[in-house]
Amino acid sequence: MIAKNSGRPNLDVAPARPDGAPLALAGIRVADFGHFIAGPICSMILGDLGAEVIKIEKVDGGDDFRRLRPPVTEQEGGPYLWCNRNKKSIALDLKRPEGRKIARDIVDRSDVLVENFATGVMAKFGLDYPTVSATNRRLIYASVSAYGRDGTQRDRLGFDPIAQAESGFMSMNGEPDRMGVRTGPSVMDMMTGVMTANAVLAALYAREQLGHGQLVEAALFDTAVNMLGFHAMNYLVSGQEPTRFGNNSRDTVPCNSFETADAPIFVDCANDRTWHRLATQVLERPDLAEHPNYAKTPERLRNRDTLIPVIERILRTMPRAYWLARMRAAGVPAGAINSIAEAFASEELAARGLVHAIPHSVVGSVPNIRLPFQLHDTPLADPIAAPGLSQHALEILTDVLEYDGERIRAVAEAGAVTLR
Repeated sequence: MIAKNSGRPNLDVAPARPDGAPLALAGIRVADFGHFIAGPICSMILGDLGAEVIKIEKVDGGDDFRRLRPPVTEQEGGPYLWCNRNKKSIALDLKRPEGRKIARDIVDRSDVLVENFATGVMAKFGLDYPTVSATNRRLIYASVSAYGRDGTQRDRLGFDPIAQAESGFMSMNGEPDRMGVRTGPSVMDMMTGVMTANAVLAALYAREQLGHGQLVEAALFDTAVNMLGFHAMNYLVSGQEPTRFGNNSRDTVPCNSFETADAPIFVDCANDRTWHRLATQVLERPDLAEHPNYAKTPERLRNRDTLIPVIERILRTMPRAYWLARMRAAGVPAGAINSIAEAFASEELAARGLVHAIPHSVVGSVPNIRLPFQLHDTPLADPIAAPGLSQHALEILTDVLEYDGERIRAVAEAGAVTLR
């Protein structure tokens, strides 16, 4: 149901992997109980690296993330497609013993399990780490939560913006004279998924040394605290809390957004050398570079309120393209403040080959954004669109679990699995 004339760019088909190139995680199977963002991001990374990812969903509609707008098919929206490529789907009714047995059979044949349910859900279905590791000692069990699986907060439900708020992250974002704001993208969900994938890869390596798997845990709150970056360390060292500084920087000037004659740009002079190049070669104001109030970083920080308006007046005299060309030639870091549409139409995005079209069984093709890294000897797996609900149930029951036809019919008639 992708709308015609929606404004999205025409996309080329994703280039195929070189013939015969190995996959980094070939032979690794993932039992993916993830839903929404953090769990699915983790398992998608593993799938992109070549693991076989089996997405285990509920029979009544599957992952609730499927229904977030905009719709692409009757059972898939854009957000779901974004973080569920390179997976197979099977829908199970875990309330039924037959459904739980299928899930256990998948887990027993897997190298990794990923889950981000509320605390206690996996135990209710007999899929907690102590239970499943008893029959699969090589299993890496990745458990993602809001506040961890122990301690006084373990039973709390948590979401990305709550983690941003409680960690102090939100207090640092926005203008100084207004309330702190959240980021637009769900950065804590996404980074928790990335961190969990890193931990899983480390645990897979450790398994080769130890001979057994282990429990891996990650929490949104813990990720949010880490995402405070060096500002957290500054607080611990000095006892001074960082304040909101909008598009400015507490540490250098100019580091800010500026209007030009036609569109905004962002300029970042991280040191005195860059500032001098900006002042002399770009703005053609050597007097600013030499002025005692502006020559060195400490002076520019103290006199920010008088320097910034001078720079703004100069930049407003010419269009964005003019200034960006001059800054690039002078070695001054700067960039256009793009809308998403402008970013996706930019030379940079095209040059990086980040976005492609990939086949989809219902609508022909859908957009895809590849991971931001590449492996040259073990290239990422060819992208396959996120699966329809229980699209691969028969394949999983037959090829992975080796159920015969009679057993497949029995579990289907019992309502334990959805067959398509």
